[in-house]
Formats: sequence, structure tokens, C-alpha cells
Amino acid sequence: MAQLQFDQFLEAATYRDREPGTHLDRDSLYGLYTSWCCVSGQEPEAEHAFWTAIRERVGAGEHLHMKKCPAAADYILASYPPVV
Repeated sequence: MAQLQFDQFLEAATYRDREPGTHLDRDSLYGLYTSWCCVSGQEPEAEHAFWTAIRERVGAGEHLHMKKCPAAADYILASYPPVV
């Protein structure tokens, strides 16, 4: 079940490329994952299981980026304090 969850997360909330530039760092990627779980009504797996799955699915030289999706909005709003 967890393996399917990681595949669903990667499909729904990220896209890949090999170009250097602005991509998700470790904290942001895990934060996006936990936001995706919240929005999707799923329980997040342990962080070590997440990183193992990501290493199995993302090749060397590939970079993950955040898609425009409900999980991204949730992550961004939860990550940054109000400006007011």
C-alpha cells in the first residue's frame, strides 16, 4: 500500500526534469508529501520509508519540482507565516 501511495504522490504533486535550477530540496519535498497526504486523506508513512521510496523512484540527475495542485497550495500556505 505504501509503495502505491508514493507513486500516487509523485504523479499528482511533482514533475521531473534533468535541468539544473529551482527544484525541491529535501525539506520541501517531504513537506509537500505530508501536505499531499493531508489533502488526500491518507496517513503519511515514516520519513525513512519516504526517502527509501524516493531513492528507488528518482534517478540520478533527475530533479523534482512542485506541480500546481491542491497539495502545493496547502504546503505553501502552511510553510510561510502570514505577512500581516
